[in-house]
Amino acid sequence: MNSPERIALCPADALVERGRGHVFDVRLWGQPARAFALRFDGRIVAYVNRCAHVPAELDWQPGEFLDLERRWIVCSIHGAVYEPSSGHCVAGPCVGKRLIPLRVDEVEAQVYWYPSRDVEPVTLDVPTPSTAPPP
Repeated sequence: MNSPERIALCPADALVERGRGHVFDVRLWGQPARAFALRFDGRIVAYVNRCAHVPAELDWQPGEFLDLERRWIVCSIHGAVYEPSSGHCVAGPCVGKRLIPLRVDEVEAQVYWYPSRDVEPVTLDVPTPSTAPPP
């Protein structure tokens, strides 16, 4: 699939410093998945919403990825702790591994995602995690 050069995700002011993330649907290696973007230490970071330990979504409430002190991304299932600026796991069951990063940019008050060969936008004919029928 030829991915578009960039995709608008959300207005930049929707991502407040160390606040709720913006969650969006993607295709990871051709399979439905979710991703998220958030603002941390003044810059936008984005990752596939999948723990490096077990392929489970990280957010403990929709869009909530950071711990109560707003310092770390924490997996809601097994408590793996990730450094938000790099995605590296610093504590928990997958130390040394990292989240799958996505290239994002903030341009003229808009956040953009740049798809890659591995993480592509969802096409209309493919179910996403939020629209797929239950097993």
